[in-house]
Amino acid sequence: MKTAILTDSTAYIPKQIREQYNIHMIPLSVIFGSETYQEEVEITAEEFFAEMKQHQELPTTSQPPVGEFVELFEALSKEYDAVISIHLSSGISGTYNGALTAGTMVEGIKVYPFDSEISCMVQGFYALEAAELAEDGAEPEKIMERLNEMKRSMRAYFMVDDLTNLQRGGRLSGAQALIGSLLQVKPILHFVDKVIVPFEKIRTKKKALNRVYELFHEDASQEIPMRAVIIHANRPDEVEGIKRDLEQKYPHVEFMISYFGPVIGTHLGEGAIGLGWYKK
Repeated sequence: MKTAILTDSTAYIPKQIREQYNIHMIPLSVIFGSETYQEEVEITAEEFFAEMKQHQELPTTSQPPVGEFVELFEALSKEYDAVISIHLSSGISGTYNGALTAGTMVEGIKVYPFDSEISCMVQGFYALEAAELAEDGAEPEKIMERLNEMKRSMRAYFMVDDLTNLQRGGRLSGAQALIGSLLQVKPILHFVDKVIVPFEKIRTKKKALNRVYELFHEDASQEIPMRAVIIHANRPDEVEGIKRDLEQKYPHVEFMISYFGPVIGTHLGEGAIGLGWYKK
């Protein structure tokens, strides 16, 4: 059986890596006024943050229409018997449910939708691992089994510079945003039960990042092979330094750098930084 691996654009897997691993991608969109852009196709993260500065209103975002999923699954059916469709958390987007619905509407290919319950390159880790297994000829059920196993050690924490976007976009309650802005808090956020919630409230960015490093150390100190990613919203130089420091301390961990692209960047805002990892 030949299995395709598909994820959506919010995994923010760099294009060269998608091509290297033969990972297919379906884009979500970001909307400025009357202009709609498919992220990773028609607008880059850098272009998005520049565009944000030109607008007072927060952009909106949209998931791929079910019809786009159907078209893509039908195209894949010409070459593949099955597709594993890996998506951002169903608690913050209807993308996973779109894949689920489209999977019942196509013939000639079996669709295995997977809710990562997270987003960004941490979601991308599921796609990379699935692609490696598919390349080795693993059956789709075995790949799904491995993805569910990965969930048990998958962790991600992120810090935002400003809670305004999360609150305005409806991804965090107004009360939490108000408390944060009044106290100049830099909250550490994470996903619980598929939605974004505060993990801890910390007064400064430096202390917040140090707390995330402590959480990472709890797992990394076991010296089990791991994959980790540092994710940034338009802070490339800062995360290069973070990566160098962490690589020196944890040589058994494979580190990557990724970014918060337009759709997730809409909600987190510029300056957000995250760290995600799992045990290999």
